[in-house]
Amino acid sequence: MRLMRQFISLLFIAAAISGVSSVIAAASDGIPSSKAAPATPVNVPDTMAERVKPCTVCHGQADRVGRDAYYPRIAGKPEGYLFNQLRDFRDGRRYYRPMMLLLANVSDEYLREMAAYFSGLRQPYPPPEQVISSPTEIRQAQKLVQQGDATRDIPACIECHGKQLMGTAPFIPGLLGLPRIYIAAQFGAWKNGGVMRGQESNCMSDIARQLTIEETNVVAAWLAAQPVPENAGPADALPPKMAQRCGSIVQRSADR
Repeated sequence: MRLMRQFISLLFIAAAISGVSSVIAAASDGIPSSKAAPATPVNVPDTMAERVKPCTVCHGQADRVGRDAYYPRIAGKPEGYLFNQLRDFRDGRRYYRPMMLLLANVSDEYLREMAAYFSGLRQPYPPPEQVISSPTEIRQAQKLVQQGDATRDIPACIECHGKQLMGTAPFIPGLLGLPRIYIAAQFGAWKNGGVMRGQESNCMSDIARQLTIEETNVVAAWLAAQPVPENAGPADALPPKMAQRCGSIVQRSADR
């Protein structure tokens, strides 16, 4: 019953956010109650796929464009990473009001179940984004992604996010299959101190501050234009050097 109450609560909030309630009200306006057809019971299977349908209103399989491109793909992300994001949204450390409303009364146990479900999904990725970049911009992005810049102590993206750029289990997300504007927005958040309220400086915010706006834009464009390798998945572990450098992220995630 507790799980069903949480599920019903999520459905009502999602309906309010997406405007479903107004559509229902408009459709029923002017219809006398005496002529209304009797309600037919709906047999909804008690599965995780049904319970998380409010999530797929924004994080569905369809390609995202315009403002909707800010909603990232979550299927197949590392389980620990997804759990951390869900908990941070619920607790207000990472702020986005619709997410806070959806998760306000959800327990850690249930968040772990949600994270495990989405992490285990193997859905097809959208085709690479059509991005126009000059040869110089492409070379610049490839160098930063694959080699970094030792003169500024900037590691390559692949050192933390895996050689296939699909993340590193259990806490580091993948970078492919995401819209360009979403990646660029995350760079901006890190440059301004972090993606969460009151977050202390860590390796990702330090790295982002070393990059110029032009560099973050060309990297975001290059990543969005890359196809996702077939059967790709997160790397198993961070290299020791990066685990030490980014220990604040790893330790914070492991302690919570």
